[in-house]
Formats: sequence, structure tokens, C-alpha cells
Amino acid sequence: MKTNKLGDSGVFVTELAFGSWAIGGWQWGGADSKEAIRAIDASVNSGMTTIDTAPVYGFGLSEELVGKAIKGKRHNVQLLTKFGMVWDEKKGEYFFSSKDNNNNSVDLYKYSSKERIIKDCEKSLKRLGTDYIDLFQAHWPDSTTPITETMEALQVLIKAGKIRAGAVSNYSADMMRESIKTYHIASNQLPYSMLNRGIENEIVPFCLQNQVGIIAYSPLQRGILAGKISKDHKFNDGDSRPSTIYYKEPNLSAVLKFIDDLKQIANNRKVTLSQLVLNWTMRQPGITCTLTGIRTTEQALDNIKATEFSLSDDEIAEINNLISHLKIVTDI
Repeated sequence: MKTNKLGDSGVFVTELAFGSWAIGGWQWGGADSKEAIRAIDASVNSGMTTIDTAPVYGFGLSEELVGKAIKGKRHNVQLLTKFGMVWDEKKGEYFFSSKDNNNNSVDLYKYSSKERIIKDCEKSLKRLGTDYIDLFQAHWPDSTTPITETMEALQVLIKAGKIRAGAVSNYSADMMRESIKTYHIASNQLPYSMLNRGIENEIVPFCLQNQVGIIAYSPLQRGILAGKISKDHKFNDGDSRPSTIYYKEPNLSAVLKFIDDLKQIANNRKVTLSQLVLNWTMRQPGITCTLTGIRTTEQALDNIKATEFSLSDDEIAEINNLISHLKIVTDI
């Protein structure tokens, strides 16, 4: 599989990467841990060697499963994880309340102090079963900690050999501008899909001009663009997707109609809808790496095929025309 360099760092990642939020179970209605390990193993063996995770995905479970799956093959993979979402202390900026995998109430905070980042790094290293992390990313910006302090922590970890490069997630262009005054971040991980193209206005131009990679997450918009969700779909308890705007009316009907039109292009291409959507995402300007959320071996092997073809300019234009006619209501 093709690899791309993240910004001006020395870290190369596969153009399509394993997104491991879902295997942690949290906000996805649970997950099968044994199948998750098999899926990671199949992905790495098939050339998708970049894995993105975070401590909060299952409150440590996702990182632990990734660590188990890569045991004995660490030299073949690129590990991307995060810091800055805490649930074991009430510090920083309150984010939201949720339930953990045992249905216990938890309060989540965005907290990226230097001391906490260094501590979080050690915890992630232990769960992942490794002595270094390829890319360590601020999960969300923390308004209570100066960006300078967060960037200085990344420099400390790089100097100590704990991480190869530092990065951010969900940062605005202004936040990135402030970040690179102290440390030149390798990338910014952001939501991006056919339904959510907000980063194209300011963030993509900034990243292209300043050698900052973009890691796109939720390209299938939490599964809806895979074409397997119907109006009467039954979600497991704890699955947060029904509360998001794309799963609510009138958006759900509009998206399902859009998907029907998109399927015609996929059928003509003889590819699945997921493969079409992922390939379109990888083709967009500024996108260095596209994360695909995976829970099963079948999903992994199916999605990897998205890298085995390239949509033509005419096909891209046809898809973009369909997108331009899709109306999403945001105030619901």
C-alpha cells in the first residue's frame, strides 16, 4: 500500500489506516475483542500497517487490544495515539458526561498540561506494549492550557525518544498557527467526509501551505456512507450514532437518497460503496491519510480494496455534483 509522509516529520503512514475507536466499544454499543485483534492482524498482513487509537476509546481497551494484536510485529506498524481526554480527574476544560463500557457514569475533560501529557504517554506506552509511539496527538484543544505548554511537552517526549513526532486533532487554523510557533506539528486529525467538508475552507489551505499533514477521520460518517443503514435500523444500547445529525430526519432521508445515487457510480466501477467513498476521500487535496473505522476482519479486507483503484477525474466530478445537491440541516 502507498505510504505518505506526515508533514515535514520523518513519519510515513499508509494512505488508508486502521481506525480503532469502534473496537474499544465505547459509543459503539460494544465490540468483540477477539475479532478486533483478528481484524488488526489481517490489516497489517495486508499492507495497512498504520493504526490510530486513543486512551479514551474504551477507556484503555482499544490501546490494549492494539498492543496485543501487534505483539511480535511492532517493527512493521506505525502506532498513532492521542492524549488530552481525561476521565480520572476533574482538571482542564469540561467536555461532556458519558457511560463507560461497564455502564458507569464518567465525566470527560480536555486537559493537555505538560505534566499530564508526559504521564499519559507512559500509560499509553504500557497499554500498547511498546517503548515508542510514532505519532502522539492532542485529541482535542484544551482552552485551560496554553498551546505553547502543550507543544513544549511534545518536544520533551521527542527528546526522550518516547515519540517520533507530535501532532494535533480537531485544531482550527488559528490554533495550528499558534502551535507551529513552538513546535512544527506533523499533522492535524480532523473529521472529513462527503457529508462534512468544513475543513476545505481554511484548514486544508493552511496545511498545504505549511507542510502539515491531514489525517481524515469518519470518512464513512460513522458508517452511514457504507450504505448498510436503513430507516428502521436497530442500534445496540450505548451506540451514540442515532443522536448525531446525519441519523436524524430530515437528514437521514436525504442521505439515504444520496447513497442510492452514489451506488450507481460504485456499481459501474464494480466496487463497494465503502470502497468508492474511501477512494474519493483519499483523492481530495491535502489528505495525507484516511482512517477507516474497523471492527471485523471482513470490514478490514473489504476497505483495503479501496486502495487498489483510482477514481477518474470525471467520476470525481460526478460525485462532487451529487454532493453539491445534498442539503444537510445542522440545527436539529
